[in-house]
Amino acid sequence: MEISRVHMNVDRTTGTIETSLGSVARRFTLPLVALVCWSSPLAGQEHGQFQLVLELNYVSAEKTIDLYRGLSGRPSEIAELRGSQLAMQTTGLLAHRKLDLSGLERALEAAKFNQNLGDDVYRMKEARDSVGPLAELYNELRRRNFGQKVASTVEQLFPAGAKVRGTLPIYFVAFGHQNIDAFVRRVIWHGDQPLFAREQEGEPTIVVNLAKAVHYGRTLDERFLGLLSTVAHEVFHAAFDAYKDESPLWRDYYARRPSYFDALTDLAQNEGIAYYLSLIQSSRGRLPADWEQRVANVFASFNRSAEELLAPGLTPARAQELLLSANTSGYWESYGAMAGMVMAKQIDQGLGRGALAETIANGPMDFFRKYIDLMRRSPSMPLLSSRVVQAIQNTSRR
Repeated sequence: MEISRVHMNVDRTTGTIETSLGSVARRFTLPLVALVCWSSPLAGQEHGQFQLVLELNYVSAEKTIDLYRGLSGRPSEIAELRGSQLAMQTTGLLAHRKLDLSGLERALEAAKFNQNLGDDVYRMKEARDSVGPLAELYNELRRRNFGQKVASTVEQLFPAGAKVRGTLPIYFVAFGHQNIDAFVRRVIWHGDQPLFAREQEGEPTIVVNLAKAVHYGRTLDERFLGLLSTVAHEVFHAAFDAYKDESPLWRDYYARRPSYFDALTDLAQNEGIAYYLSLIQSSRGRLPADWEQRVANVFASFNRSAEELLAPGLTPARAQELLLSANTSGYWESYGAMAGMVMAKQIDQGLGRGALAETIANGPMDFFRKYIDLMRRSPSMPLLSSRVVQAIQNTSRR
C-alpha cells in the first residue's frame, strides 16, 4: 500500500519541523511503494510533546485516477479499499440511501469504459472529465510533501509544550458526494470494513475527495493551496481533540460547563480557529469586498442565538437546532463558526499568535475575554451584545 507517515515532532524553541523523507512514487505507472516521513529530535526540543502522526493513504485515489485515464484499474479491487469504502458509506449517509460495494463496483466499471450509469451518486463522470487536472493535483501533493506542509501549518497554532499525541489516518479518494470535500469520522475497523462510531469511540479518520479539489482555483498552485487549507482545517480539529484529552483544564471545563451557551462558546473557538487557519492559507490576507457587511450579519445572528441559548425555559429541541445551525448552515450562515473566525483573526492580528495559542491552552472563556478586551479598545470592531459579554464575565468568575 502507498502510505505516507508524517510525524509532527516540533522544536518549540525554533518553531520548526525537521523531517527526513524516503522515496516517493511520482508517476502513476510506477509500482506502489511505501513512503515514510519522520522527524528527528532537535537541540532544545521540549521532550517531543507535539507528536501527531499523519498517515496519508493515497491508494484509492491513485488507482481510481488510473482507471479514469484508462491505464489500469480493477473496479472490484478499488471498491474494497478502505478509502473507497469510507467514501461510499458517507455518500450514502448524505444522499439518504443505502449503498453497497456491488453498486460502487458497477459505478467504477461504468467510469472505466466511459459509460452512462444513469444515477451518478458518486459524481464519477465529472471526476473522469477532469482527470487531467486531477492527476496533476495528485502528483503535486506527492512532489511538494503535502503531509509535511499540513503538519507545519497546524502546529503553529498550539502553545509551547502542548501535549498532542496520536495517529491520524487520512485517506485520499477521487469520487464522492457532491456536497462534501473532506470530512472527519470516527471509525472502528472490522478487517477492511469500516463502522462509523460515536464520539469518544473509534479512531478519528479524515477522508479527502481530490475530485472536488480540482475546482478550488484556475491554477494548480491555487488548487494545492485550497486543498492544503481544507485538510489543515480538519487536522486542526483532530489535534485540538487530542490536546484536550491530555489537558486537565479542558477535562475540568467539560465537567463543570454543561450549558447550551458553553457549547456555543466551545464551538465558536474550535471552529473559529480552524476557519481562520483556512482563511490565512487560502486567501493570503485578501478579504472579499463585502467582508464588513457579512461580518456584521454574522455577529447579529450570533448575538441573537447566544441570547436565546441563555434564556430560561429553552427547550432541548430548540437548543439543538440553534447549535446545529451554528456550524452546518452554509459558510457565512454558520454564525458560530464565522463569528469565531473573526474573533480568532482579531486576536491573532491584535495580540499576536502567542495570544491565540494561549486560548487553546486556557479554553473558550479566555478566547472570548481576549476578544472582548480588543472590542472595548476599538468600538469599530464587530460587537458582542451586552448580554453575551455579561454571560462571559459571569462564567469567568465561577
